[in-house]
Amino acid sequence: MKIVSAEFVMSNSDVAKCPGGSLPEYAFIGRSNVGKSSLINMLMQRKNLAKTSGKPGKTQLINHFLINENWHLVDLPGYGYARVSKKDKKTFQKFITQYFEKRKQLVLGFVLVDCRHEPQPVDLEFMQWLGENQIPFAIIFTKADKLKPNALKANIENYQKKMLESWETMPNYFITSSSKGYGREQLLDYIDAINLEIGALQRA
Repeated sequence: MKIVSAEFVMSNSDVAKCPGGSLPEYAFIGRSNVGKSSLINMLMQRKNLAKTSGKPGKTQLINHFLINENWHLVDLPGYGYARVSKKDKKTFQKFITQYFEKRKQLVLGFVLVDCRHEPQPVDLEFMQWLGENQIPFAIIFTKADKLKPNALKANIENYQKKMLESWETMPNYFITSSSKGYGREQLLDYIDAINLEIGALQRA
């Protein structure tokens, strides 16, 4: 997929106020220091489309971006280490949950995981929740450039083993690096293939 246009549409904390219409949506979410904004900017080849920050928890709203005028990329607040109050965390959790449960345009969630670390309970629990609620998702391993090839391979295999303790099969996953551009074509081609399938079903 070639990115021709990427435009900010809106930010809000109310799922009911998200864009109308039937364009497919792909939501990006992960722990608040996982490199989500950098990944989005790398995918779209825009330096400041998603706001990056040295402080975890910068994204605090549901952010919609219109891509190629035919699908939405949704940047969701991070979870886990955000330096915000307990009250704010509960607020984020509420509208994140509502987004995944109620947003009919949502096609797939991308759960971002830092490949340098062993499987984290907060990530595993969130993916378990998605599965229990029959919400399709794929995993994006970030910061692959920070590990040597053998260490990266071992960490991914370890993650697969952990996932297969409670999942019948490993969800689709992608290995990426925002600084090196790893995984960009594979991710965009994956989204493109799903969009083409949706288009074919709508025309049938």
